[in-house]
Amino acid sequence: MAVQDDCGLPAQYDRLTVGVALYDPETGLVMDANDRLESLVGYTTEQLRDLTIDEYSANTQAYAPERMQRWLREAAAGDSQQFKWGIKRADGELLWVRMHLSAYAESGQQRVLAEVSDITDHYIASRRVGLFSRLLRHNLRNGVSVVAGRAEHVQTVSDAPAVQDGAEKIRQKAMEIGRLTESVKEIEQATTRTVADRTHRSATDAVAAVVDTYRDRFPHADISVEERDPMWLHVDDAFDHALGHAVENAIVHNPDPEPSVAVTVGASPNTGRVEVRVVDAGPPIPDSELDALDEFAETTSTSHGSGTGLFVMKWCLESLGGELAFQRHADGNMVSLLLPPKAPPSTR
Repeated sequence: MAVQDDCGLPAQYDRLTVGVALYDPETGLVMDANDRLESLVGYTTEQLRDLTIDEYSANTQAYAPERMQRWLREAAAGDSQQFKWGIKRADGELLWVRMHLSAYAESGQQRVLAEVSDITDHYIASRRVGLFSRLLRHNLRNGVSVVAGRAEHVQTVSDAPAVQDGAEKIRQKAMEIGRLTESVKEIEQATTRTVADRTHRSATDAVAAVVDTYRDRFPHADISVEERDPMWLHVDDAFDHALGHAVENAIVHNPDPEPSVAVTVGASPNTGRVEVRVVDAGPPIPDSELDALDEFAETTSTSHGSGTGLFVMKWCLESLGGELAFQRHADGNMVSLLLPPKAPPSTR
């Protein structure tokens, strides 16, 4: 970082791990930059001072200079800005960053401070996940529908027991794969939602809304809800997906023709977090299913889980800042959904 006499960044900024640049909001030119920004973009501060916005922006970003210029002026006026930006490095490599612009006064002059974080790996990974999700949800779902339909057709044209049995197994497996596409959709939604999508809700009300859905879907099951402590949450659809899978698993994996599931809401005794417990009397969850959730464990053809429900629960809760816990015993299972507690709404 080469500091100018009239306006520059403090020397301490060179010790930051985030890139920092100082902009003139009128010209859009960089006035100063720290060492981290120089390493990100591949230009020295002296070189950046002579570059216009379009010269180091990705060519694929339409109207990039105009947008950046507008955001710089708005930030200088006190309206901070945050956005994703494509930077064309000095060596031609494309870099994706998240920029935060805020007003910065120095030596009586109005400047804009830009904090720049490299999100290239995250951006590319999210794009690939999005593409994979669309392919899986559309192409695979359509193919599975064809397979299931053909299996049902075979069942209508043949009375042979072996054919009937084989066709039914094909149909069931096709439906199972079809449910996989829904799980992928739920995971994608959980990982792409923002805090702005969440609502402030009573934990018991949020739980009751999900349970009502599964009471309608499984009328033969007895699902109870008990509030041990009044708690509040800040959640979105990810909570509904996580709890829904927990309740459904407790029902469909229980051989009892009239399974019972007890859902309780209260404060975790260890951390005070919101704890939603789902207790069943079914067989213990297999080790293979729980081991597959361990992100540090190696997944092999003999050690992977058979379904995606637990993955959906884990990813959905983590997207909300929570986590998933299990307890198994001879009489069944307890699945705990642990989430950050929120203050109740102020009373008037």
